[in-house]
Amino acid sequence: MSGLGLDLGSTTTKVVAVDRSGTLIWSALEPTDPRMAAQAARLVADAREHAPDAPVVATGYGRNLAGDAARRVTEITCHARGVFQALGHGGTLIDIGGQDSKVIVLAPGGRVVNFAMNDKCAAGTGRFLEVTAARLAMPIEDFATTALSAPAEVALSSTCTVFAESEMISLIARGEPVERIVRGLHRSLIKRLVALTRSAGIRPPLMLSGGVALNPAIRALLSEELGHPVLLPDHPQLMGAYGAALLALEGA
Repeated sequence: MSGLGLDLGSTTTKVVAVDRSGTLIWSALEPTDPRMAAQAARLVADAREHAPDAPVVATGYGRNLAGDAARRVTEITCHARGVFQALGHGGTLIDIGGQDSKVIVLAPGGRVVNFAMNDKCAAGTGRFLEVTAARLAMPIEDFATTALSAPAEVALSSTCTVFAESEMISLIARGEPVERIVRGLHRSLIKRLVALTRSAGIRPPLMLSGGVALNPAIRALLSEELGHPVLLPDHPQLMGAYGAALLALEGA
């Protein structure tokens, strides 16, 4: 017995295979192709080399385009299932994606008791950092290091990615050091995540999933703002696909 999970996200597409014990045995991650159905079919075919007869559960924005899926399940359910399996306890899970962010409150046994989503504005998502890093001509990989090295930060008042970009340009024109601006950009994103988290309810410990969870500045500032340490599963970007694979296994 085994299970396959496919997470067709707006920015990246992930597939995970698990064995009968729920252990991750194979995974793949690549940028989401506009031809999502063909990409999903190819990735599932690759995964079947490692789990030949496994059922597939699909999640993410493009889950309805996964032709091989036995079931299609929401991202809330899949991220909750994956992170609970990975960390073994409840708490408040913050999933920071490329185009949306989610806060999921888990009971001690892993049941979802509440959630909140930001899917109308890019300012609280990974897209916010990508846009501003590109405008500063800075590799996204250097963004966190620059933010953490800044001795102080510039406060940004804008609540929109487009307006924040304009405000950032004005700050540069006034001679503000780039590292102070970068730290301020991180703080701006964190404040939106904190507001979303408080609206769902804070039940420690804090847990992170999604690609932005790999940014150490986000983890440090989030812990500072909320006053709790932040826990990270081993493969935060794969948690949606991992949870889907576990659901496939359980339904096999």
